[in-house]
Amino acid sequence: MTKEICNKKMELVERLGVHLESKDSLAPVAARIMAYVILTGKRGATFDEMVEVLCASKSTISTHLNHLQDLKKIEYFTKTGDRKKYFVINKDSVLNHIDNMIEEWETVEVLHLEMKAYKEAINKHITDEDEKFDLTFHNNYLKFISSASASMKELKENLIKNKFNL
Repeated sequence: MTKEICNKKMELVERLGVHLESKDSLAPVAARIMAYVILTGKRGATFDEMVEVLCASKSTISTHLNHLQDLKKIEYFTKTGDRKKYFVINKDSVLNHIDNMIEEWETVEVLHLEMKAYKEAINKHITDEDEKFDLTFHNNYLKFISSASASMKELKENLIKNKFNL
């Protein structure tokens, strides 16, 4: 890999790491490990490689690797004749993440449907048009949620059908 590509990868590791810290409530080093593993892909990232590129101690990397494995976010494989472990993203965690997103959107969709129905009922009793609830936001948001959920379901189906070529 060229130096430019390596630099770009490490910039992305940092940016993605910051995102994962807040989104998944991960410790900074754990988030950087996740980001590095994601960007390394199916060839896998070794323990020694992560110690070197993430500039962390062996014990720190080890602790966070064990934690990420306990969370089932990463897994490892070995190669015949090679004593190293190669860490990759646990594909089930990707599916779980997608399922959680869909579930969250479906919960929000139900709430918006209930709020919209309530506001429609109230609007029937209000004679002054200026005081009626404007339902445009709910209509647009419900359309978005429906479209987003359908897209995520399609993504999940494609990932499963294509055997996860992440």
